[in-house]
Amino acid sequence: MQPSTPQLASDALAALFARDPGAAAAQVQQLAQGGDVQAQAVYAQLLCEGKGVQRDPELGLHWYTVAATAGHLGAMNMAGRCLERGYGCNADPALAAIWYKRAAGHGLDWAMYNLANLLATGRGLPCDPQQAFALYLQAARAGHAKSMNLVGRYLEEGLVVPADPDAALDWYRRSAQAGDFRGQASLASILVQHGQLEQACHWLGRAIAAGSPAFLQQLATQLRAAPFPALQALLPAIEQRLASLDPMATG
Repeated sequence: MQPSTPQLASDALAALFARDPGAAAAQVQQLAQGGDVQAQAVYAQLLCEGKGVQRDPELGLHWYTVAATAGHLGAMNMAGRCLERGYGCNADPALAAIWYKRAAGHGLDWAMYNLANLLATGRGLPCDPQQAFALYLQAARAGHAKSMNLVGRYLEEGLVVPADPDAALDWYRRSAQAGDFRGQASLASILVQHGQLEQACHWLGRAIAAGSPAFLQQLATQLRAAPFPALQALLPAIEQRLASLDPMATG
């Protein structure tokens, strides 16, 4: 899941969204058309989500691009995300990488993470695991929870860097405590290996409460094969969570 574009800093506008989303969206549209860069980024988000306006991802990408061109870092990242996923356009990971690079170059952790994902998989850019790890590490040090989990994975598996189980555990713990459901599952996996089932179940419970459909389905498969009844006892919580989610949700 990507971060939402920051909302306009106005309590009155937030109250208007709660009371009349259409009127609030019209106000944001007027500001965006008047050249307010933050409003342009917010309007793009509204169009992509269909909040207060008819959902129109193509027009949403247009406004993300307008705001990104004006220097809005969040819009740069979200323009890249739309291009990477083909949301409102034909997928173009190479162009997505350009926007990610611009935002990452100005220190945006989400853009570092997204650019690292392209480098790690060779989409839109030549595959470069070492550069991917460097970006994950930079984002992790800036506090990006998903990158913390991936730094842990590189260190656990000895990918690009020498294996370091203690450092991997530390990054998994940081990721879990920062709220990343994949980091929580990674930490739980290590705790199971150490025989700490109670703590593992605690972190898996938190991961289930926040996980995406694809993650939860994968986790359910793993838990069904687990030799520990305490882990299998979490399966009903996964089923309940899946029933409440949009099947297209990502993260």
